[in-house]
Amino acid sequence: MDIPAVQLVRQIAPQPMIADAAADVRRQWLGSKTAARIKPGMRIAVGCGSRGIKNYLTIARATVDALKELGARPFVVAAMGSHGGATSAGQRELLASYDIDEAHLGVPVVTDMDVAQLGTNSWDQPVWWDKNALAADGVVTVSRVKPHTDFRGQFESGVVKMLVIGLGKRHGADQHHSWGTRGLRDMMLESARVIVAKTPFIGGLAILENANEETAHVEVIDRDDLFDREPPLLDQARQLMGRLPFPAFDVLVIGECGKNYSGAGIDPNVVGRMLIEASPEAETNNPRVTRMAVLDVSPESHGNATGIGIADLTTSRALASIDQVPFRMNNLTARFLWRSKLPIGFDTDRECVAGAVETCWQPVQGQIKFAIIPNTLEVAELWVSAPLAAEARTNPNLELVGDPIPLPFDPAGNLLQEKLFPHSVRGRRNGSPRAAS
Repeated sequence: MDIPAVQLVRQIAPQPMIADAAADVRRQWLGSKTAARIKPGMRIAVGCGSRGIKNYLTIARATVDALKELGARPFVVAAMGSHGGATSAGQRELLASYDIDEAHLGVPVVTDMDVAQLGTNSWDQPVWWDKNALAADGVVTVSRVKPHTDFRGQFESGVVKMLVIGLGKRHGADQHHSWGTRGLRDMMLESARVIVAKTPFIGGLAILENANEETAHVEVIDRDDLFDREPPLLDQARQLMGRLPFPAFDVLVIGECGKNYSGAGIDPNVVGRMLIEASPEAETNNPRVTRMAVLDVSPESHGNATGIGIADLTTSRALASIDQVPFRMNNLTARFLWRSKLPIGFDTDRECVAGAVETCWQPVQGQIKFAIIPNTLEVAELWVSAPLAAEARTNPNLELVGDPIPLPFDPAGNLLQEKLFPHSVRGRRNGSPRAAS
């Protein structure tokens, strides 16, 4: 069966966006209740994690500068659980890949993995916290609030999770993930209550992003308001997040998976597959994807192909890029193993895509609902086959661009992703001429 021709579809619904992230972050810190807690000369630890946040350096630098303006002496602490192979060097490398380093921020960056036990939570389980943060005069966090890839609850990804899992280092991550979804949905909040009561945490910067992954809202949440304020911000983030604009796909091809796109590598909130052991898939999850292929693991993941098993098919190139040390560490700590079972691999992208088309349970060539996206973070643009293009014509929030084209493969049979998505992370990374235009 032939691979369908595709046409570009662009999502055009208006999106809220901050014009000057640095100025808004400064205003938030200086005008916050938390600012009154900061006295001249205080050593303030700034927790930064491993997520690919838009304007990350700008936001982190504005936070550091605002703290200096308040008279503090800030420094950065890594707040990313077991990421980076659960090593100090690995976490330093991950932060530096986002320019969160001494050279760009002008302050020390500390990535030690040592933790102290603060006590026990209401589950009678130990609560762990970064020793460097604990020794500071105050601690603030910089984190994005968004729906989590593994569970649903009042607190998902955000300030609470960074306090418990991020600053808990490997011990905190392992402790909560050992209970599966219960440890994240239910016990995480109980550990956060201990942390707020027993540490110098004073407030966190919450970042919300729109469907185009641009900064839509920033807000400093004071420690006293954390448990009341984060849930409504999570609801707001859920409404803003990017989604695929069709309810069903016979084939979905993803250019790259990676930790810089989602903690799960491939975001289950976008593709509609949770793949959690002993938990049924929710029938209401949208979209419904019959056959999913992923072609590459992003280099920003440093060999950690967590979530590659959410796809059915992949390439031998992607499988060969896996570094077993961070891959095993992250997955064994997280304990969501189904998602990282290795898919069937093909030598070329063309064979992988053809395999997806041939096994998608739609034998009528002209009726295949086929789409390709660069990753699950950047879904504002996607290339689709004729049946999905027909659906797009009836949706006022979608725009068809240009004419249908055959998928562009190079002579070796690998997809020219930069040609399809010149403005994507991959397009910018590889210097696509159109990405600079």
